[in-house]
Amino acid sequence: MSEDNTSVPRSPDTGGGNGNRSLYGDVGAFLAAGMPDPPAPEILPRTDGTGLFYRGQVNVVFGEPESGKTTIALHAALRTIRGGGRAAVIDLDHNSMAGIVSKLLAIGAEPDELTSLDRFRYAEPDDRAELQSVVMDLSQWGADVVVLDSIGELLPAMALNSNSPDDFTLANAAVLKPLAMSGACVIAVDHVSKHGGDKGPTGTAAKRRAAGGVMLQVTVKEPFTPGSGGSAYVSIYKDRHGGLRANSPTGEREPLAGTFVMHQDGTCIVYAAEAGERKPAAVPAEDLDALARLDPPPSSVRDVKERMHWRTDRAADVLRVYRSQIDTGADARSRSPSVPGEQEHGTVPVPHPYVRGTGNTSQGVA
Repeated sequence: MSEDNTSVPRSPDTGGGNGNRSLYGDVGAFLAAGMPDPPAPEILPRTDGTGLFYRGQVNVVFGEPESGKTTIALHAALRTIRGGGRAAVIDLDHNSMAGIVSKLLAIGAEPDELTSLDRFRYAEPDDRAELQSVVMDLSQWGADVVVLDSIGELLPAMALNSNSPDDFTLANAAVLKPLAMSGACVIAVDHVSKHGGDKGPTGTAAKRRAAGGVMLQVTVKEPFTPGSGGSAYVSIYKDRHGGLRANSPTGEREPLAGTFVMHQDGTCIVYAAEAGERKPAAVPAEDLDALARLDPPPSSVRDVKERMHWRTDRAADVLRVYRSQIDTGADARSRSPSVPGEQEHGTVPVPHPYVRGTGNTSQGVA
């Protein structure tokens, strides 16, 4: 079985002095059958029809706490169910059934979409044996999407060492890869490394090798507030097959794939990135909130340094993102709606969220 889960034709064993030829791939037969088209991402389509995730592959979505990464994964599951497919959640983070179901209801799921075991399955395995039983059952069931939340709890659940790349490889072979080989789009949720910013997910090297689909980084744009919605940038950290990268802005190593928006009523849409649109610098949400509280608004890097007592680099980075979000919000408000449902909910990106008096930016959205 090849790395991208496709069968490799074997050469016939003709014996003689050539050894056992059946051990080797038959390139002639492969080429005679015609080169297959490369896989295309089709799970969770953006507004331009290009999906964010690949079927039959391990995909990873990672970011800071409360950045919206779990919400994006659950939205992919809900869209799949609504399209007639099957979706499941493996809750290794022990969010609880109440926690996961409430998140799904908050983004518009109907109770009858979640109550049938033939459409949706939720599992909260407590140990290795139970987890492997769930994996076997979901593989036989034929799940179209499996959300695993989160990778950080996968190795402890398997009684393996979280700091060992070799142990992660074992966990991947026992849990993630079998689900992908059954045809499921596996969306594994992960946290950003302790270094923060754009350093990637924890245990980057081992996880990057294991991801046969995409690795997407989620960065808060507008904090997710219950009843008010929110948004997040989604950028491409890895795209093994290139299908998502080919339909995203070029010129950057980690291009912006789009913007995930949750409207006030819970409606979720992934807006495709436009030509020239870039991923903003990663800065802490609390820094942006602090800058937005300044009255009068900040006027320069020097002004921010003096009033916030920050270093030059920190003041410059936060002020740049702060200004870009104000500009983006103004541009979006002048843009005519072009997506179904946009007229009712307002254009996107929605107006700049960091208004005075917003309070704590921590909203409980993962």
